[in-house]
Amino acid sequence: MRRIPIFILAGIVMALSVVSAQAGTVPSTFVKYASSPTLRNPGILVLDPSSNQIIYSLHPDVMRAPASVLKLFSMATTLDTFSPDLVFTTTISTTANPDTFVVNGQGDPWMTSSEFEATKYHRAFLPHLIDEVLAANPSLKTINLEYSGVYTLDMKTVKRFFAGRVTINLVPIASPHIALADAVNPIATVSSPKLAEIVQFTLLYSDNILADRLVRAAAKQLGFGSDAVGIKSAIDKTLNDLKINSTGLSVQDGNGLSHATRVSVRQVVDLLIAIKSDPKFQVIYDGLPTAGETGTLKTRFVKDAPNAVGLVHAKTGWIDTTVSLAGYVRVRAREYVFAVVANHIRNHETAREDARVTIDKMLGTIARPLN
Repeated sequence: MRRIPIFILAGIVMALSVVSAQAGTVPSTFVKYASSPTLRNPGILVLDPSSNQIIYSLHPDVMRAPASVLKLFSMATTLDTFSPDLVFTTTISTTANPDTFVVNGQGDPWMTSSEFEATKYHRAFLPHLIDEVLAANPSLKTINLEYSGVYTLDMKTVKRFFAGRVTINLVPIASPHIALADAVNPIATVSSPKLAEIVQFTLLYSDNILADRLVRAAAKQLGFGSDAVGIKSAIDKTLNDLKINSTGLSVQDGNGLSHATRVSVRQVVDLLIAIKSDPKFQVIYDGLPTAGETGTLKTRFVKDAPNAVGLVHAKTGWIDTTVSLAGYVRVRAREYVFAVVANHIRNHETAREDARVTIDKMLGTIARPLN
C-alpha cells in the first residue's frame, strides 16, 4: 500500500478541521470553559442565525433567573409599544390659587432629582421646574404642588431637595385631564431625549430604574396595568408578536433584579435573533455594550480574552447568585447569537468575577475578526 506523505495528511486534517468549524462545532476549549465548575452547570446556547444552526447547547430550556439580561425583553417591549422618536415633556404651570402650582408630565423616565445624574448624564432635572417657580415668586415660603404623570418618588425627592428653603406640600392628582384643567399659565417645561437614546443609555449602563419605568409605561399603554402582572402580559404580547414561545416565562420586574424572574437561554436567543432581523429594534442592537470598549463591558475581555475585544456586543447581568451575558459574537464572516445564564453561582463577588472571566474566555475561543 502506498503511503501518504505526512504533509498531505496534515493538510487533510486541517481541511477537515475547517469544514468541521464551518459546520458549527466549537473548539474543545469552549466546552472546557462551558463545563467549568465556576459556572456551576449553566444554561448556554450559541446559534448561527444565518443558517439557524445550533453551534453549542447546554440546558437551553431550563428556566433561570437572568438578572439584567431581562432588560432585552423590557426594551423590546418598550419599542414594540412606543415610537423610538417619542419625547417626554413635563410642564409646571400656575393655577387659580397663587400658592398652588401643577406639574403635568408624561411619566418621563429620564427625569431625575439627582444633581449628580443631571450633570453627568444630562438628565432632565426636576428641581429646575421649582427653581423657575421661585424665580418668578421669590416671596413664596410654602408651595402646594399638584402633580400628575410624574413619579411620586421623584416628587418626594424634590420636597427633600428644597427643605429649609421652601415648604412643598405634595398633592397627587389621579387624572392628567384634571391636572390640565387646573393649569392656567405654563412657567417652565423640560423635555427628554428621544426614546431611542433613553433605551440605548439603559442598555449601555444597565440602568435599573430606567428599564423598570420604561416597561411599566409600555404595559400601562397597552392596557395591562403597570404592576408585575401587567409587565408579564406586555412582554408576553411582544414575544407573541415575534412568534417566540413564552411558555414558562416568569417576570417580577422590568430590570431582572428579582430572583423569582425566570427565562430560558433559548428564549433569550430567539429574542436576540428577532432584534437583529427587525429594523424596529435596531436601537437595541446599537445600544449594546462592546467588549473592552463601552458601557458595562468596557473593562471586560481586555485581560482574559483580548482577542475578543470589539467582537462581542452583549447585555451583561448579575444578581447575588447569577452571572449572565447575552448578545452577539463575531466569528469571521458570521455573527453568532449567544446567551449564557449561570444562576447557581456562590453568593460572593470573587465567585461572580470568576464566572465572568470564564464566560469571557469561553467566547474568546470562538471570536474572530472579519479578516
